[in-house]
Amino acid sequence: MSSFLYFILPALGGYTLTSIYLLKNPHILHRRKRTAFYSTRISHRGGCGERIESTMEAFTNAVEQGTQMLEFDCHLTRDGHVVISHDENLLRQTGHDVNISSLNLQDLPLYKQRLEVTFCAGCYSSGADRKFALLEDVFRKFPEMPVSIEVKENNLQLIEKISELVQQFNREEITVWASVNSTIMDTCRRTNGSMPYSFTMNRGLMLLLLFYTGLLPFVPLGESLLQFYLLHIFNRWDCCSKLYFCYFCRVMLRKSLFEHLAARGIQVHLFVCNKEDDIKAALDLGATGVMSDYPSLLFNYFYRHDD
Repeated sequence: MSSFLYFILPALGGYTLTSIYLLKNPHILHRRKRTAFYSTRISHRGGCGERIESTMEAFTNAVEQGTQMLEFDCHLTRDGHVVISHDENLLRQTGHDVNISSLNLQDLPLYKQRLEVTFCAGCYSSGADRKFALLEDVFRKFPEMPVSIEVKENNLQLIEKISELVQQFNREEITVWASVNSTIMDTCRRTNGSMPYSFTMNRGLMLLLLFYTGLLPFVPLGESLLQFYLLHIFNRWDCCSKLYFCYFCRVMLRKSLFEHLAARGIQVHLFVCNKEDDIKAALDLGATGVMSDYPSLLFNYFYRHDD
């Protein structure tokens, strides 16, 4: 036993010291990623706190407020149009219990006149524009604006349509695949491997495992973005899984992890930051970007704190 410890303890000590050193100096083993965009101000659902979510009016307002990335979800209508909508079922957004996939584009109902902001209890947004936006219209109006597209269903036709539009508008370098589901992400990447992509849930768990075992500095990473919840927002939720989420966030939200990813050129976006204290907390944790429902809040905060 003593001879075993004689060999194993120095080996563990050397491994630990090497891992810590490489965690802080990842350039020794990894070439820094060079994405075509660097976004510090990201508008969640197009800035749904100031205009009705995911409408052209919301996107226009966000861009006018200086957003550097638009985040949204896409679904496919029955007649093959890629529509921007957070939900596939339209009950929450329109009051009609129908699915986008069951309707033609011309039959989509309008958004409600006032729509509750999911991550701001008691807050509502409104606007003159209540129509669902098409992905191609966003690409056409904002050709140089980076976007993060979350895909929630393993629908090959939808994924292929998104890829075709990305290629048609020549924006593969500034359009990000996003999904929490690894199977869906695999389909996205097989369809178009030229687009940057973010961590899925399973890959995020693997990232944590690598980080806490000290293996992360030695492992190559293909992702260009990590998008994750800020712990603060769960403190405002009253849900049965709150303790689980809080624990998971505490494990995930490690400044040394985020600094390592940033040093490797992987952007870290924390959401949904709808208060100035949230923005400060995210940046203090090492986030490279902040996602909010309120693009004017982001503009004003960064304007005042611009070094």
